[in-house]
Amino acid sequence: MTFCVGMKVRKGLVGIADTLVTTGSESITARKVTIHQYGRHSLFLMTSGLRSVRDKALTYFNEVLDQDDNSFDKLYKAVNAFAAQVRRVGEEDRKALVEAGLHFNLFSIIGGQLENDTEHKLYMLYPQGNWVEVGQGTPYYLIGESSYGKPIMDRALSYELNMETALKIGYLAFDATRTSAIDVDFPIDVVLYRADTYDIVEHRYERAELIQISEWWQKRIREAIRELPHDWVEAAFSKLGGDGTK
Repeated sequence: MTFCVGMKVRKGLVGIADTLVTTGSESITARKVTIHQYGRHSLFLMTSGLRSVRDKALTYFNEVLDQDDNSFDKLYKAVNAFAAQVRRVGEEDRKALVEAGLHFNLFSIIGGQLENDTEHKLYMLYPQGNWVEVGQGTPYYLIGESSYGKPIMDRALSYELNMETALKIGYLAFDATRTSAIDVDFPIDVVLYRADTYDIVEHRYERAELIQISEWWQKRIREAIRELPHDWVEAAFSKLGGDGTK
């Protein structure tokens, strides 16, 4: 499984991807983020799904970029080009994958800004090649193992937050996922894009660099639970008789 989240706030884009890849009984570290930058063309792509499908689709997409990069003046056009390559791989490989008991399940997050985009953009691409664009109401997409990290994203992230705070929230979503899912883990790759700069930067965090943040957060959660108002609990526990709440 995979953890990837892309976030869009007013000042830019933040992406986080884990690097754990499980193949059979073996686990390896591999990048799930690809960055393409050329002049005023800047985009990043994160994927979740079969590694073989991802690698083949990206190989085809890179060929398209080498030949036609200058024809993409808006990000959605590049997203459409990648979608076409995903469909191409599906036509070539879906039957064999199904016969082998595997699913054609490549999900992708694509973010960035091209020269004629009026703002930074973020899209989520489905395995069928259709896509949706992130809006201000729900300014993120999660792919891969999404259930554990989604609650904190929904509660804490908003479009008006700065990029630094978005990164903190995204990390806590990853941490919740890592805690509950054995197939998501460090290191994590972070991508940052500040609006209108046409410059994507990347940084990798190892476990040793951030584990103290995880421990700090766990401590704060336990403290918050202890500080929750108590009166409402007694309505239920009073039926037990005695003092069952302390």
